[in-house]
Amino acid sequence: MAHNSRSDARVRRHTRVRKNVLGTAQRPRLNVFRSLSEIYAQVIDDHIGNTIVSASTIDEELRSKMKGLKKSEQAKLVGKAVAERARVKGVKAVVFDRGGFKYSGRVKALADGAREGGLEF
Repeated sequence: MAHNSRSDARVRRHTRVRKNVLGTAQRPRLNVFRSLSEIYAQVIDDHIGNTIVSASTIDEELRSKMKGLKKSEQAKLVGKAVAERARVKGVKAVVFDRGGFKYSGRVKALADGAREGGLEF
């Protein structure tokens, strides 16, 4: 019997959720991915398969602000940044895709940051 890793389980959860979560031009999908050290967010229009905007802890623009912050504080900054960039592109509302991760900790912090930045979901 094959050993199922945590990452395999997350991918299965994400696939299950993605059956119902679809980003449109009017309401694109805010996708979150977190690694052990970084967090990434993208706003995606699934109909044309384009990433509209993205932000992460490795962005040149954000990297300088990340020094000395806890990971959840970094995630909140990334959320605010992606919301700001999305507003510039004319996106006001999104559907939230937590990527198979639990809605707690850094994922929740990113979502809260995006809401503070003006995105609706």
